[in-house]
Amino acid sequence: MFALYRLNYHNQYYAAFPDAEQLRQIKKLWLESLADYGVSQLLAGAKRAIEGSEYLPTLNRMHRCCREAAADHGLPPARDAYEEACTAPSPKAAQPWSHAAVYLAGRDSGWFTLANKPEATSWPVFRDHYERYCARVLAGEELTLPPAPALAQAQDRGKPLSDEEQLEQLRQLRRDLAL
Repeated sequence: MFALYRLNYHNQYYAAFPDAEQLRQIKKLWLESLADYGVSQLLAGAKRAIEGSEYLPTLNRMHRCCREAAADHGLPPARDAYEEACTAPSPKAAQPWSHAAVYLAGRDSGWFTLANKPEATSWPVFRDHYERYCARVLAGEELTLPPAPALAQAQDRGKPLSDEEQLEQLRQLRRDLAL
Protein backbone atom coordinates (compact mmCIF):
# COMPACT_ATOMS: atom_id res chain seq x y z
CA MET A 1 0.00 0.00 0.00
CA PHE A 2 2.76 2.42 0.93
CA ALA A 3 4.69 1.39 -2.19
CA LEU A 4 1.65 2.38 -4.28
CA TYR A 5 1.54 5.71 -2.49
CA ARG A 6 5.25 6.27 -3.01
CA LEU A 7 4.92 5.60 -6.75
CA ASN A 8 1.79 7.70 -7.24
CA TYR A 9 2.43 10.59 -4.85
CA HIS A 10 6.22 10.75 -5.06
CA ASN A 11 6.84 14.31 -3.89
CA GLN A 12 3.94 14.36 -1.42
CA TYR A 13 5.04 11.00 -0.04
CA TYR A 14 8.59 12.12 0.70
CA ALA A 15 7.34 15.42 2.13
CA ALA A 16 4.91 13.60 4.44
CA PHE A 17 7.40 10.89 5.47
CA PRO A 18 10.81 12.56 5.41
CA ASP A 19 12.68 9.98 7.50
CA ALA A 20 12.60 6.23 8.07
CA GLU A 21 11.66 6.47 11.76
CA GLN A 22 8.60 8.62 11.07
CA LEU A 23 7.55 6.26 8.24
CA ARG A 24 7.89 3.29 10.63
CA GLN A 25 5.65 5.01 13.19
CA ILE A 26 3.05 5.91 10.54
CA LYS A 27 3.00 2.33 9.22
CA LYS A 28 2.55 1.00 12.75
CA LEU A 29 -0.37 3.38 13.36
CA TRP A 30 -2.00 2.46 10.05
CA LEU A 31 -1.45 -1.26 10.66
CA GLU A 32 -3.23 -1.08 14.01
CA SER A 33 -6.04 1.09 12.70
CA LEU A 34 -6.66 -0.91 9.52
CA ALA A 35 -6.24 -4.36 11.11
CA ASP A 36 -9.85 -5.42 10.43
CA TYR A 37 -9.37 -5.19 6.66
CA GLY A 38 -7.85 -7.95 4.58
CA VAL A 39 -4.87 -7.39 2.29
CA SER A 40 -7.01 -7.45 -0.84
CA GLN A 41 -9.44 -4.95 0.66
CA LEU A 42 -6.56 -2.67 1.66
CA LEU A 43 -5.10 -2.78 -1.83
CA ALA A 44 -8.51 -2.14 -3.39
CA GLY A 45 -8.98 0.77 -0.99
CA ALA A 46 -5.54 2.18 -1.82
CA LYS A 47 -6.25 1.97 -5.55
CA ARG A 48 -9.59 3.65 -4.98
CA ALA A 49 -7.87 6.45 -3.03
CA ILE A 50 -5.28 6.90 -5.79
CA GLU A 51 -7.91 7.00 -8.53
CA GLY A 52 -10.11 9.43 -6.61
CA SER A 53 -7.65 12.01 -5.37
CA GLU A 54 -4.57 13.91 -6.40
CA TYR A 55 -3.45 14.01 -2.77
CA LEU A 56 -1.93 11.44 -0.47
CA PRO A 57 -4.81 9.93 1.54
CA THR A 58 -5.20 10.34 5.27
CA LEU A 59 -5.90 7.39 7.54
CA ASN A 60 -9.54 8.46 7.73
CA ARG A 61 -9.79 8.58 3.92
CA MET A 62 -8.18 5.14 3.71
CA HIS A 63 -10.85 3.69 6.02
CA ARG A 64 -13.55 5.18 3.83
CA CYS A 65 -11.94 3.85 0.63
CA CYS A 66 -11.64 0.33 2.08
CA ARG A 67 -15.30 0.34 3.13
CA GLU A 68 -16.37 1.70 -0.26
CA ALA A 69 -14.29 -0.87 -2.17
CA ALA A 70 -15.98 -3.70 -0.27
CA ALA A 71 -19.43 -2.09 -0.39
CA ASP A 72 -19.20 -1.83 -4.18
CA HIS A 73 -19.31 -5.62 -4.18
CA GLY A 74 -21.93 -5.93 -1.43
CA LEU A 75 -19.41 -7.13 1.15
CA PRO A 76 -20.08 -6.08 4.75
CA PRO A 77 -17.15 -5.05 6.97
CA ALA A 78 -15.34 -8.05 8.45
CA ARG A 79 -16.54 -7.38 12.00
CA ASP A 80 -20.18 -7.13 10.86
CA ALA A 81 -19.78 -10.32 8.85
CA TYR A 82 -18.35 -12.09 11.90
CA GLU A 83 -21.26 -11.02 14.09
CA GLU A 84 -23.75 -12.09 11.41
CA ALA A 85 -22.14 -15.53 11.14
CA CYS A 86 -21.98 -16.00 14.91
CA THR A 87 -25.63 -15.11 15.50
CA ALA A 88 -27.27 -16.78 12.50
CA PRO A 89 -29.82 -19.43 13.48
CA SER A 90 -29.89 -22.91 12.02
CA PRO A 91 -30.28 -24.17 9.38
CA LYS A 92 -27.50 -21.87 8.22
CA ALA A 93 -27.96 -22.46 4.49
CA ALA A 94 -31.59 -21.31 4.71
CA GLN A 95 -30.77 -17.89 6.22
CA PRO A 96 -30.87 -14.62 4.25
CA TRP A 97 -27.13 -13.79 4.23
CA SER A 98 -25.91 -10.26 3.50
CA HIS A 99 -23.35 -11.81 1.12
CA ALA A 100 -22.37 -15.35 0.17
CA ALA A 101 -18.84 -14.65 1.47
CA VAL A 102 -20.22 -14.36 5.02
CA TYR A 103 -21.89 -17.78 4.84
CA LEU A 104 -18.88 -19.44 3.19
CA ALA A 105 -16.41 -17.98 5.70
CA GLY A 106 -18.67 -19.10 8.56
CA ARG A 107 -18.97 -22.59 7.10
CA ASP A 108 -15.22 -22.88 6.60
CA SER A 109 -14.54 -21.55 10.11
CA GLY A 110 -16.93 -24.08 11.59
CA TRP A 111 -20.34 -23.16 12.94
CA PHE A 112 -19.55 -24.92 16.21
CA THR A 113 -16.37 -22.86 16.61
CA LEU A 114 -18.22 -19.60 15.97
CA ALA A 115 -21.00 -20.46 18.40
CA ASN A 116 -18.93 -21.94 21.22
CA LYS A 117 -15.34 -20.72 21.19
CA PRO A 118 -14.26 -17.38 22.65
CA GLU A 119 -13.91 -14.47 20.27
CA ALA A 120 -10.14 -14.46 20.76
CA THR A 121 -10.11 -17.90 19.13
CA SER A 122 -12.93 -17.70 16.59
CA TRP A 123 -12.46 -14.14 15.24
CA PRO A 124 -8.98 -14.68 13.71
CA VAL A 125 -10.12 -17.94 12.10
CA PHE A 126 -13.23 -16.30 10.63
CA ARG A 127 -11.33 -13.18 9.54
CA ASP A 128 -8.77 -15.26 7.60
CA HIS A 129 -11.49 -17.17 5.76
CA TYR A 130 -13.50 -14.01 5.12
CA GLU A 131 -10.45 -12.18 3.74
CA ARG A 132 -9.85 -15.00 1.27
CA TYR A 133 -13.44 -14.85 0.06
CA CYS A 134 -13.32 -11.04 -0.12
CA ALA A 135 -10.18 -11.26 -2.24
CA ARG A 136 -11.95 -13.60 -4.63
CA VAL A 137 -14.95 -11.26 -4.85
CA LEU A 138 -12.73 -8.21 -5.38
CA ALA A 139 -10.94 -10.15 -8.14
CA GLY A 140 -14.28 -10.56 -9.92
CA GLU A 141 -15.39 -14.03 -8.83
CA GLU A 142 -19.10 -14.50 -8.17
CA LEU A 143 -19.72 -16.56 -5.02
CA THR A 144 -22.91 -18.53 -4.64
CA LEU A 145 -24.69 -20.02 -1.68
CA PRO A 146 -25.46 -23.73 -1.62
CA PRO A 147 -29.11 -24.52 -2.26
CA ALA A 148 -31.29 -24.22 0.83
CA PRO A 149 -32.22 -27.61 2.25
CA ALA A 150 -35.69 -28.73 1.28
CA LEU A 151 -38.15 -29.16 4.08
CA ALA A 152 -39.28 -32.71 4.69
CA GLN A 153 -42.64 -33.41 3.17
CA ALA A 154 -45.35 -33.74 5.78
CA GLN A 155 -46.82 -37.18 5.70
CA ASP A 156 -50.53 -37.44 5.06
CA ARG A 157 -51.91 -38.22 8.47
CA GLY A 158 -55.49 -38.50 7.31
CA LYS A 159 -58.34 -36.70 8.96
CA PRO A 160 -58.08 -35.54 12.57
CA LEU A 161 -59.43 -37.86 15.26
CA SER A 162 -62.72 -37.06 16.87
CA ASP A 163 -62.85 -36.06 20.54
CA GLU A 164 -64.03 -39.54 21.48
CA GLU A 165 -61.21 -41.21 19.54
CA GLN A 166 -58.65 -38.90 21.14
CA LEU A 167 -59.97 -39.79 24.62
CA GLU A 168 -59.78 -43.50 23.80
CA GLN A 169 -56.15 -43.15 22.68
CA LEU A 170 -55.37 -41.21 25.87
CA ARG A 171 -56.96 -44.00 27.99
CA GLN A 172 -54.96 -46.61 26.06
CA LEU A 173 -51.75 -44.66 26.64
CA ARG A 174 -52.50 -44.48 30.41
CA ARG A 175 -53.12 -48.23 30.50
CA ASP A 176 -49.89 -48.91 28.59
CA LEU A 177 -47.91 -46.73 30.99
CA ALA A 178 -49.77 -47.98 34.08
CA LEU A 179 -50.80 -44.50 35.09
